[in-house]
Formats: sequence, structure tokens, C-alpha cells
Amino acid sequence: MHVLWAKLGVVFGALLMTVSGGGLIAVRLATAKLDSSITTTEMIDSKSEAYAGSNIDGAINLLLVGIDVEPSYTGPGEREGVLSDTIVVMHIPHSHDRAYLLSIPRDTKVTIGGRTEKINAAFGHGYRGKQGGELEKRAAGVRMLSDTVFKLTGIKFHGAMLIDFDGFRGVLEELGGVEMCVDQRATSIHLAWDAQGNIVSTWYDDVNKKVRGMPQGGRSVVHEVGCRSFTPELALDYARIRKSLENGDYDRQKNQQKLIKAMVGKAMSKGVVTDVNRLNRVIEAGGKATILDTGGAKLVDFVFTLKDIRPDDIIMVRTNGGRVNPVEIGNTSYEVLDAQSLRLFQSVRDETVQQFLVSHPEFLSPS
Repeated sequence: MHVLWAKLGVVFGALLMTVSGGGLIAVRLATAKLDSSITTTEMIDSKSEAYAGSNIDGAINLLLVGIDVEPSYTGPGEREGVLSDTIVVMHIPHSHDRAYLLSIPRDTKVTIGGRTEKINAAFGHGYRGKQGGELEKRAAGVRMLSDTVFKLTGIKFHGAMLIDFDGFRGVLEELGGVEMCVDQRATSIHLAWDAQGNIVSTWYDDVNKKVRGMPQGGRSVVHEVGCRSFTPELALDYARIRKSLENGDYDRQKNQQKLIKAMVGKAMSKGVVTDVNRLNRVIEAGGKATILDTGGAKLVDFVFTLKDIRPDDIIMVRTNGGRVNPVEIGNTSYEVLDAQSLRLFQSVRDETVQQFLVSHPEFLSPS
């Protein structure tokens, strides 16, 4: 399954922070490029409780959603559905000088249509329940997911961004990969080395708990501890892994956050920001896989609002202090948010996130 950071709509941060980091001329040029590259549509219903309005003068909350088309368990050529395994609340305080990224675990227990489900099922329900083209289906998926996240957290949203894996790869390719540090050995279920030393795709049979598509004489790709340059393919693979990690999805969230931060840093480097043609290619690549809802605000206003945020101003936050808190219901394991996690979301609503994190440093994701 091609779970991404691509998935992470935080490309919103990557693209807009990149644009705003290049000076006034770069802002104007790149904003025009964003306007022409990114598909915009209403994804958060302006009549729903989850909608915060179009005024972005104060604190801003954005819902960032990463999706992937999931291979079926009968073979890698079949597709069985669209998943939203990456769900992030991006909170920008009224000072507009930093951004908090709060990752919500994919297995979080919620109620959808009166049934107990995992939160990553909300997008699929909305997607499959909508008639029309792909854009309409994806917008309906985000709409149901935003309503579900609101019911869980009480947070209203000024906009949303949806991004999928395939197009996101193009952003990393235009950036030329990234530098990252691996702090925990991670074994891939998506990529393998064949006997000739070439990388090939594999897929995970969740029913039989087995990697499929392994070539004869092949071995799984393993990301060893240490800092290094990652190719786009290996960077995305590292950010997708959760099954071999000590804290599962929490550790994957941390790795995805590391990738986004590395991307923002690379995108804001002198070699990209000062090269208008290259910057345009990065934006265009991201736009191909991106759907944006600005909640009625103008895109240029978002760009100027985020202009003072830099990579070091992006603060990664995890629920449950980064530790698994499972509950078994009907042979299905769900993640349950503890009381402190609910207080974390309350602090977003109250504009006291910084104070909460000072008192609860375990909620900060390690850099």
C-alpha cells in the first residue's frame, strides 16, 4: 500500500511555506503558479459544524488528509478501496509564526453512522457513498472525515487539503530526494531487493500476514539506523512503514513528520527558492496530486499568512504521548485517545497549545 507522506496534506505547508520563503517576487510568481496548478473545490461543508469560516486573521485550523489506493489481498493488480491513513490537524496560532501538526492515529476508535469504526474508514464511507466523478468522490470523503474529526476533537476547520501518493512522488523527484535520520531499524513490506540488486515492489497480504511479490532470491529493503540521503522512492517507503516499528502507527507518524520537515527544508533551500523554474516544477508536481479547500479565503491570503513560518517553526505533536493505547472490540483492535489527548485538542480550541506542551513534553514528537 502506497502510504505516503505524500499522503500528508502537509504539502500544504511545504508548498505554501516554500512560496512565502522566497521573498515578495517569488511569492507573487509562485502564488500564480499555485492558482493554476492546484485543483480547488469545497470539501468541508460550509453548513456543517466542522466549518470554522473564511476569516483567517486569527488562529487557523486545516485538515490535512493523505490517501492511497489499497491493493486488494488477491493480488497486486487489483484495487479494493481508497484509504486515508494519514490524518493531521494543522494548527496555526493567531500569531501566525508557527505551525503545530497533530497526527491522529489511523486506528482511532470513533462512531460513524452509529457504528464503532476506525477513523480511517470515514473517508472511504464518504467516497463510496458519492455518485459522480473522482473529484466529487474525494471531496465527499474529506467531508465525512472532517465531520468525524470534529466530533472526536471539537476542532473546526478553515480549510482542508487532500493529496495522494502517486503525484507526491513527483514533488520529491523535483526536490532530488531529502536528508533524514533513521532512529529505529525499519523493515519494508512495500519494497525488496531482487537477486541482481534492483528495487522491486511488494505488497502485504493482511489476511495471511505475509509479504507477497517477493522475487526469488530477494530480500526486503531495510532502513538501518543512521543519517543519510534518501532517494524519493526510499524516502516514501521509510515514511510508510509501521508494522516493524515498536510503537506502530505512532512511530510511522513521527517518521512521516520527519519527512515533511525535511521536504520543507529542502524546498526552502537556496537552490530551490532562488530558481524560479525549479520552484515552479515543484509546485506543479504537487498540484497534480492535490485538492485544496481554502474555506472561502483567497489562496494568496493563505500564502501571505504563512510567510513567516520556517522549518524550525513546525512543531510535531503526537497523541497518547506516542504510546499505543489499544482496546479490543469484536476481535478488532482500536486505538483509544486518553484523557490527556482530549485535553490536547481542547488546548487547540482554547489557543493554549504551547502551554499544554510545556506541561506535557511527552506529546512532542522527537526531531
